[in-house]
Amino acid sequence: MLILSNADVRHVLDGEEEAVLAAVRLAYVEHERGATAVPESLFLRFPDNTRDRIIALPAYLGGAEPVAGMKWIASFPGNVAAGVERASAVVVLNSPDTGRPLCLLEGSVISARRTAASAALASATMPGPGPVTGVTVVGCGVINTEVLRFLRAVHPSLREVAVFDLNADRAAAFAGRCAVDLGLAATVVTDLDTALAAHQLVSIATTATTPHMDLSAVRPGTLVLHVSLRDVTVDGVLAATNVVDDRDHVCRAATSVHLAEQTVGHRDFIQSTIGELLAAGATHPRSGERVTLFSPFGLGVLDMAVANLVFHSARARGLGVDLPEFLPERVPAAG
Repeated sequence: MLILSNADVRHVLDGEEEAVLAAVRLAYVEHERGATAVPESLFLRFPDNTRDRIIALPAYLGGAEPVAGMKWIASFPGNVAAGVERASAVVVLNSPDTGRPLCLLEGSVISARRTAASAALASATMPGPGPVTGVTVVGCGVINTEVLRFLRAVHPSLREVAVFDLNADRAAAFAGRCAVDLGLAATVVTDLDTALAAHQLVSIATTATTPHMDLSAVRPGTLVLHVSLRDVTVDGVLAATNVVDDRDHVCRAATSVHLAEQTVGHRDFIQSTIGELLAAGATHPRSGERVTLFSPFGLGVLDMAVANLVFHSARARGLGVDLPEFLPERVPAAG
């Protein structure tokens, strides 16, 4: 049993955006092929507490190198005020042959980067008419930091960021990190509608639990990466061209897409999944007349794909703590 810390995971993944993007792409294609098993996520919630939750995402990823396992991820937004990261996670990988656990990994970096890679992959797959030079980020946390990192990997032309957050200090600090860590010119925008109209690529990653944004300020032809899933109103969803990662998974847990389905009684407003687009090959230019809304629920197979990448690389580099006696001793064969 190999145990990999946050530092071990970062050591493997830092600077490996292309490898993560390739792993996420492959996971989406395998999912579209039916070579995965992705049970519904299980949400552990607490009495009289609608904000905090811990989510279990089990998954099996088939293909040339099958892997199974689960991510167990906590989201406690109140942590931020106490100087603690909102999300914490662990990932366990199991052998698909024996079921025995192979590796326990700190999962917050894996979760954030697979989420960011998913968003960046969508932006590369559904391009606009010209190079991406600017992006708007709504929400100045870890996820949008990683989204920018991966957007730079798929859009080398990216130069500018319009930054919006309800917390002015957080927005200012985020803008500073954009310049220092990513080499991007960042401008803090204090009005949400102005921020939404600033660029034709928008990434939304907030802790909102109820829809508050109808996208009327977003220019036609814009791609909105709706990473946090619960910001856009039903009217905003229904007015957009909708692409998701999985129709069944995204239509649950009171996501904006789920609320839209409940309102109209069907899912016909979902035009495609990212897996369908990737499996079809090439790119799929988005409409210039409508907003395109990408709402990824976050499939566990993405965590498995990136965790498996980390596991094999860490093993080859001698990283982590190996506990050969973690599991019971082998039982002698009968007879």
